[in-house]
Amino acid sequence: MSEPPRIAIVGAGAGGLSATVALAARGYDVTVFEAAPEPGGKIGTASVDGTTFDTGPSLLTLPSVLEQLLASTPVSLDEAFEWVHPDPAFRYLYPDGTTFETYGELERTLQSARHTFGDAAADDLESFLEYTQSIWEAAAPHFIFDHAPTLGSMAGLGFQAFGALRDIDPMNTMWSAIESRVDHPKLRDVLARFATYTGSDPREAPATLHCIAWVELGLGARGVEGGMFEIARTLTSIARQMGADFQFETPVRSLEVERGHIRSVETDEGRHPCDAVVANTELDYLDDDLLASQQATGPDRTLERSMSGWNALIRARRRPEQQRPAHTALFPENYQEEFRDIFDRRRPPHDPTVYLCAQEKAHRRDGWEATEPLFVMANAPPVEADELRRPEPWHELRERVMARLRSADLIASDDEIVWERTPLDLAERFPGSRGAIYGAASNSKWAAFQRPANRVDEVEGLYLASGSVHPGGGVPLCLQSGRLAAEAIEEDHSR
Repeated sequence: MSEPPRIAIVGAGAGGLSATVALAARGYDVTVFEAAPEPGGKIGTASVDGTTFDTGPSLLTLPSVLEQLLASTPVSLDEAFEWVHPDPAFRYLYPDGTTFETYGELERTLQSARHTFGDAAADDLESFLEYTQSIWEAAAPHFIFDHAPTLGSMAGLGFQAFGALRDIDPMNTMWSAIESRVDHPKLRDVLARFATYTGSDPREAPATLHCIAWVELGLGARGVEGGMFEIARTLTSIARQMGADFQFETPVRSLEVERGHIRSVETDEGRHPCDAVVANTELDYLDDDLLASQQATGPDRTLERSMSGWNALIRARRRPEQQRPAHTALFPENYQEEFRDIFDRRRPPHDPTVYLCAQEKAHRRDGWEATEPLFVMANAPPVEADELRRPEPWHELRERVMARLRSADLIASDDEIVWERTPLDLAERFPGSRGAIYGAASNSKWAAFQRPANRVDEVEGLYLASGSVHPGGGVPLCLQSGRLAAEAIEEDHSR
């Protein structure tokens, strides 16, 4: 009996872990090489004074992707994870004091909109979410759960494809679709914010991305007991049970390509022969570093980069009288100016939207006795302009964020930052990213067709699994990219 194919996974982020689990379940000989001391990639953690907190994604959508991934393993979804369903799910705050809350049940969210914005706005929201549901149902089979589509592959589906392309509404932008369907300006801001879930600009991103609103508000989002890092920890444990080997603190220096075929990965410890590689890396790092010495070229990487983000952890005094929700978004006076700052002026926003995650509520994480950990984020441009490679713009953004939180009475005057990460830090931690969180921004009507596929045609035996490639950024889509990479390996191996 022949030996199983040897697969090297470069990177233990969500995409790499998903590919590892899927391939180990199929009986492949899988070794994961990760430069960091632990798995997770952007699903990271940090600790301050004995309290550990998530530093990346803060909620989970589409748990069905995890369920499908685990279906071929010894562990079921419900055995692997316990869920947290915060109530309310999100609180949106406006400068004039208006508060709007969303819930895990769509009907309660519509009731909240009726209470906050009035009957007409609630009717607009209900109609808009029906529209987003139709986008999701048309897009998901072709653009999420199947291999990367092309215009040619869609044309081969005939009238079915034309119907799907019509329903995903790619010719409108997110903002034009909102303007034509929703009148209330504050509700428009809530719906435009879903563009930021892929680091994109609602003024340019296709209306197709409105399916994100349905995924969160219609299908529901949740927390993970113990924190989002439990996803990385659990998938690593399951993969090990099935025989996968993890080599942490072992960065891959290059990929060896011979006559157009992957032959090995090179680390400081030497050469590791393999039959295929799944690169869970940024595309620039793959081309400029891992393939640089091999005269081999990976997929196209000319797309505009997604947003970055400034992050911090605030050690906030507990307020028993204040019912802090799991997730809070504090809008500025003019939300459109934030996107002009980031995408047009290429600078940190002057008046940033501020996101807070109370991790005790969101994931039932432990905090300190008298204070609680609040994770804070403000959107920012990637580190491409020279002036953004200096610390000063990020110091100024920090001061603006803290001033906004204090003026909204979300934190006290003596609450302090105990951990901070700038886009400069993200760029250093994830080589080739320039600090961009989601790979490429979806700022084109053809975005669904432009992300690189999970199989690299230019190099036989090279596959991709990350937020930089199909089907896109965010935890569930990165997990799906790993599953699709594993499926591509299985298809190629069975020929």
